[in-house]
Amino acid sequence: MIETASDRSDLPIEAALPRLRDALRGGSSAVLVAPPGAGKTTRVPLALLDEPWLAGRRIILLEPRRLAARGAAERMAATLGERVGETVGLRVRLGSKISGRTRIEVVTEGVFTRMILDDPELTGIGAVLFDEFHERSLDADLGLALALDAQGALRDDLRLLVMSATLDGARVAGLLGQAPVVESEGRAFPVETRHLDRDPNQRIEDAVAEAVLRALRAEPGSVLAFLPGQGEIRRTVERLADRVGPEVELAPLYGALDRAEQDRAVAPAPPGRRKVVLATSVAETSLTIEGVRIVVDSGLSRVPVYEPGIGMTRLVTARASRASVDQRRGRAGRTQPGICYRLWAEAATGALEPFGRPEILSADLSGLLLDGAAWGVTDPTTLAFLDPPPAPALKEARAMLTDLGALDADGRLTATGRALRALPLPPRLARMLLSAAGFGRARAAADLAAVLVERGLGGDAVDLAERVERAGRERGPRAEEMRRLAQRWAQEAERHARDLARGPAPSGLPEGPGSLLALAYPDRVARGRGRDGEFLMVNGRAGRLDPASPLARAPSIVVADITGSAAAARILAAAAIEPAAIEALFSDRIAERESVVFDREARALRARAARRLGAVTLAERSLPVPADAEAARVLARGIAGLGLERLPWTSASRQWRARIRFLARAEPGHWPDLSDDALTASVEDWLAPAIEGRAGLDAVTADDLVQALHGLLPWDKRAQLDRDAPTHVEVPTGSRIPVDYESGEEPVLAVRVQELFGLARHPAIGGGVPLVLHLLSPAHRPIQITRDLPGFWRGSWAAVRTEMRGRYPRHPWPEDPLAEPPTRRAKPRGT
Repeated sequence: MIETASDRSDLPIEAALPRLRDALRGGSSAVLVAPPGAGKTTRVPLALLDEPWLAGRRIILLEPRRLAARGAAERMAATLGERVGETVGLRVRLGSKISGRTRIEVVTEGVFTRMILDDPELTGIGAVLFDEFHERSLDADLGLALALDAQGALRDDLRLLVMSATLDGARVAGLLGQAPVVESEGRAFPVETRHLDRDPNQRIEDAVAEAVLRALRAEPGSVLAFLPGQGEIRRTVERLADRVGPEVELAPLYGALDRAEQDRAVAPAPPGRRKVVLATSVAETSLTIEGVRIVVDSGLSRVPVYEPGIGMTRLVTARASRASVDQRRGRAGRTQPGICYRLWAEAATGALEPFGRPEILSADLSGLLLDGAAWGVTDPTTLAFLDPPPAPALKEARAMLTDLGALDADGRLTATGRALRALPLPPRLARMLLSAAGFGRARAAADLAAVLVERGLGGDAVDLAERVERAGRERGPRAEEMRRLAQRWAQEAERHARDLARGPAPSGLPEGPGSLLALAYPDRVARGRGRDGEFLMVNGRAGRLDPASPLARAPSIVVADITGSAAAARILAAAAIEPAAIEALFSDRIAERESVVFDREARALRARAARRLGAVTLAERSLPVPADAEAARVLARGIAGLGLERLPWTSASRQWRARIRFLARAEPGHWPDLSDDALTASVEDWLAPAIEGRAGLDAVTADDLVQALHGLLPWDKRAQLDRDAPTHVEVPTGSRIPVDYESGEEPVLAVRVQELFGLARHPAIGGGVPLVLHLLSPAHRPIQITRDLPGFWRGSWAAVRTEMRGRYPRHPWPEDPLAEPPTRRAKPRGT
C-alpha cells in the first residue's frame, strides 16, 4: 500500500498543492520536498490531471522499484474507484497495464529510460514526475539528464517535477535552471529512539533477532526490522521462528519476492495478531505497512561498488546514511506514536554520511554510455547530471563497449551497439544473447539472462545451472511472465543476429550455461587454484566458493556475481565450464608463453611453457632451464628473496666486503655501497652476470660469488683497497696477522701479546687509522683490549704480567716489555 489517508483533504500535501500548481503553470520545472506520509506520491499526479498546460496529455510517474510502482498505481486507482489500467496505468518489466484511457503511467526508472530513448520527444506526455529522487539511482539520474536535454532541445512545453522526502532541494533546483522549490510539512507521530549498542563481534542477524524479541515483549504493535540483504533476512527468520508465539507472523520483504509474498508483508496483520516484517531498504520510502509502530534498524545497507580496474561490480555491506536511518525511523510514526530501536551507540549517528552515495559515482557505466551513444552523445559528461559520471569508470566502460563492438573508435553507436540496445538488458548480457543467437542458442541464453536480472528467480543457489533448471519448473506468475519475457528477448536477438550475420554461421557453441556466461563475461572465466573452492579469474581477481558446494570441485567456472573485498571475495553466482569450451571460445585470446621462475622450496629455477588466458593458466609443461641472461636474473632475484646469507660466502669474501665497507665509512661516496639492502636491490646487476648458466643456488660456487663481488670495485680502487685496508698486518715477530673488519666499525687485530714486545707505537692502517688490539694469552684467549699500546705497556701491563706469569710460566712476562724481543715461542724447558 502507498500512503494511508483515505480522505484527500486530510493529507498534508494538500496545503502545498496550490503553490505547486502555480510553479508548474509559470515554469517548466519544479522541485517538491515533502516528508514521508505527506501524500506526494499518490496525490500530486491526480492533482495535476486537470491542469491546462497538460492539455489532455499523460503524466509519467517514476518510482525506484516495482514494489513501489505497483503500490502507487493501485492506491491512485482505488482513490478514483477504478482498477489499474484505466485512468492510472502501470508499466514495469514484468508486465504492463495500460489502456487508451490511461492518463497517469506509473513506471520504474529503468523503463522510463528506454521510453525516452525510443521516443526522445515523449509524444503524448505532458509531465514527468521523478519520485523519491533522493535514492539517486543511476537510472533516475540518467532519466532526468535525458529529460532535461529533451526539454531544452525538443519539448519546451514538457513539465519536469522532482519529488523527494530527503533532498538538497536547492541543488536540484539549480540543475533544473533555478526551478522553484515547494516544501510540504509532513505529518508524523512522535517516535522515541532507543539505542542498543551492538557488540561488533555479534552477527547482525543475532542482534536484530534479540532486538525484535525485546520489542515484542516491551511494546504493542507490529515490528518493521531493516537488514542489509535477503541472506540476513532469511537467517533472522530462522532465529525467530521458534522464539515467537503463534500470534506473531514473520514476513520477509525484499525485491526478489513474488508479488503475493510482498503483498502479504505489506498487508495489515489479522485481528488479534502481530506482524514482524523483515525488510531491506525497499521499505524505507513510499510504503506504509499498516500496524507498524516499532522499527528495529540494523543501520546497514547493501550497496553495489564498481571496480573499474577489473570491470566488476561487487556488493558491499556499508553503514546507512543519516538520511536513510531517519527515513527508517519515520516508519514507526506513520500511523501512530512509535518506537525505534537503533543497533548502534547514539554518538555514532553524527558520524554517518548525510546522504547515500549516488549510484552514478560507484556503478558500472557501460549501460549509461551505451544509452548516451543512442541519444547521440559520445561524452555523457555534456549532459546535465547532478553528479557527473567519474572519468575512470567511463574510460573502463568505453573500452568494454568497444571490445564488444558496440561503439566505434569515436564512441558512436555501431550496428552491433544498436542491436544490443534493442535488448532491455545490461550490455554484457545483451551481447551474450546476441552471440548465442548466432549459434542457435538464443532461448537458452535468454533463460540464463532471466535468472541473472530477476533476483530470486530459480532460487539463490550459487550454481546458475541449478537456478535455470529450477526457474523452468516454477509455476508462479512471476516465473511465467519471465519466461514470456525471455522468449521475446530470444526472438529479438535472433532477428538482430540475422541482420548482423556476415558469411557462414559460426561453429557450434559448447553446451551448458558456462559457455553462454563466458560470452558475457570473458574476463571472469576462472580456474581452480588447487584448494577447495578457490578460483582465479582471467582479470586477476580471486574468489572463493563454499568448499561443500559441488561447483567448488569444478576445474573451471565463469563468475557472474561476487561480493566482498579482494582478500575475502565470495562468489555468489557462477556456472561450470569445460576446459574444451574455453579453448573453443577463446582460441584467439589464448597465448602460450615460456617462463622461468624460481622455486623457493627447491632453491632452483624451473622453466615451463604455459597456455594462458589473461591471468589464468590453462595448461603448462616443463622445459629445460635456458642458460641465458634472463634466467640468471631470475635466479639472482630468487636468491635475494631467500636472503644473501644463503650464498656460498667464505672468510675471504666476507673480509673483502667488510674492508670496502670500512673504507666507505671513512670516505662516503667514494666506495660502492655493499650493505645488505644495497646488494639486494642491485642483485640483478652484480650477481646475475657471474651466475649465468647456473640453474639453482646449489650450483653457485664461492668463486662465482668472488667474481661477482670483485666486479663491483673499479680497477682504480683495488690498489687503494690493498693499501688502506690490508688483509693482514705484519707484527714485530714477522707474523702476518689477519685484520678483522667484520666485528664492528673499527678494524680489529687479534694477536698474542708476546709478538708485540719491543713495539713502542700503536699499529695503524689506512694512513693512520688505529687498529683495535685484542691482546691474547699464549692460549689465544683475550687478556686485554686496547687502542693505546704504549699506554698499556706503561699501565695495565704490570697487572696482566702478575696474573699471567703464574698461569703460563713457560712464556716470557718481562717487567719491561719494550726491552724484550718479540717471540712466537715459549721458553725452553728448564729455563
